[in-house]
Amino acid sequence: QVQLTESGGGLVQAGDSLRLSCVASGRTFSFVGWFRQAPGKERAFIGAISSSDDTTYYAGSVKGRFTISRDNNKNTVYLQMNSLKPEDTAVYYCGLHRLGTYDPPQNYDVWGQGTQVTVSS
Repeated sequence: QVQLTESGGGLVQAGDSLRLSCVASGRTFSFVGWFRQAPGKERAFIGAISSSDDTTYYAGSVKGRFTISRDNNKNTVYLQMNSLKPEDTAVYYCGLHRLGTYDPPQNYDVWGQGTQVTVSS
């Protein structure tokens, strides 16, 4: 079975950058989405990358600051986060898309354990 593992989170100051990684084991993954969940809030869509041509999609809240890319040779998808803000503080997850539109978490069927990102002011 496919398993996903996120890494790269940590504690940073506002304006800093982080790069998160999502590594798949067991099978090469396809369409991958990134989500985040802050305390007391719903899991929210950040962006996704296509399995066919590496087309990317982003939520308006991160457009221009976050970039998703992939390295198929390493079975890894990356989330580069620049100009981080305190409101970006959350647990970040990657997931494998199953069907439907890209933003609802219900349309993803495999998740990693999450990695904590904390941005201080």
